[in-house]
Amino acid sequence: MIYKTIVLSLGMLVLTNCNAQKGSKPSAATNTKEKTMNKEGDIIYFNEGENRFLKEYQMNVTFTNISEDSRCPEGVNCIWAGVAVANVLVMGTTTRPVTLTLATMDNPGRNYVQSAEFNGYTISLKDVTPYPTAQEGTKGLPGKYKIGITIKKTREKTTTK
Repeated sequence: MIYKTIVLSLGMLVLTNCNAQKGSKPSAATNTKEKTMNKEGDIIYFNEGENRFLKEYQMNVTFTNISEDSRCPEGVNCIWAGVAVANVLVMGTTTRPVTLTLATMDNPGRNYVQSAEFNGYTISLKDVTPYPTAQEGTKGLPGKYKIGITIKKTREKTTTK
């Protein structure tokens, strides 16, 4: 009998401690910064390597990396504007993870798509920053990239691209 009371008391103490930790809120400055940097209008921003669960879409989104960046550097005249290709890992609450390869432009001949369907939503790449410069090109950019995506409901539910 005493054993059950001790176990019950320890369990209640642990649960109380967990609730106290959940109750602590970040400072107002952190909240404001997060809102302005991560979501502007319909565009959701991710830093390279960032992973976030988007509750309103019931999916986990991770901006893995930029696999290709051939965009024309600022201040340079180019024949082709170039393209940036982002790898975005998405996983619904009831689906397996899928890596979407999204580009800054559609070009079927080169297998570039700006939007892909996943789990009843269309995910589109809208923005890739920073832009390459004439001095450094894209050499110093890995790890510093930030993308903006939009997520819109599609008509039929699909779990593949």
